[in-house]
Amino acid sequence: MPKSEPRLQFHRLIAEARPPQRADRSALGTLPTRAYRYCDAVTSAAGYGWWVFSPMDLQLIWDGHDIFWYFDGAPDWMPLSPAAQFPNFSQAFNSAAPAELEGCAPPFLTVLPEPGMVQIWTGLMARTAPGWSLLVRPPANLATPGGYSLYEGIVETDQWFGPLFTNLRLTRTHKPVHLKADFPLLQVQPLPREAYADQTLNATTIVPDMLSMEDADWDAYRSTIAVPTDDPDRPFGAYAVAARKRRQGVCPFSGMQTVNAAPAQV
Repeated sequence: MPKSEPRLQFHRLIAEARPPQRADRSALGTLPTRAYRYCDAVTSAAGYGWWVFSPMDLQLIWDGHDIFWYFDGAPDWMPLSPAAQFPNFSQAFNSAAPAELEGCAPPFLTVLPEPGMVQIWTGLMARTAPGWSLLVRPPANLATPGGYSLYEGIVETDQWFGPLFTNLRLTRTHKPVHLKADFPLLQVQPLPREAYADQTLNATTIVPDMLSMEDADWDAYRSTIAVPTDDPDRPFGAYAVAARKRRQGVCPFSGMQTVNAAPAQV
């Protein structure tokens, strides 16, 4: 991908699918006010990446053996075995794709061999710049409606150009699980491959006990925890202020007496 092109590019194949949306640092306004104002660690995690949605409102129900699905307009609950296409998508795909790809439309829902497992396609494909991958995960710091859990995966989307999907595990039986088209289903986060490479993860050391800590370690702890805690007039959210200034290219230390606040205010 040329440098002039975006680092991340989404391709929407299902026209009804809601476009991806930059993740919100307030987690759709659900974060406590104190966390949103003072905890940059939480808001940075919540806002890191893009939200991806189910391309339609649908319901799934698992009876412990078989999985059924339903959407508004369907005649009744339908067995999901082994897979189902998004309504009218096969025809749209065959009309748009080259002739040699006719009949190769990706399925919308696929039952996996494991009990209660469903693969859901978002209606999107994604491509990243060379050396970049996508972490596909549940939305960060945003409570899900319940009844299911999502698996996480890292896809090397600079090389693999295919359906952007997730594997969902139903966690309750005999009760419908709702997936809404206007509520984030996934959060996708671009990662440089170096971030999860073995050479990076193996470049780690462990200090085995407190007696092995050096003076520089204790000095860092003192400035991070003890000094701010002993200051009754310390500002709230000093860490959040410093982190924001770093992102804006401003020296976080200029004009600031303490960079980090006590743990409850991080």
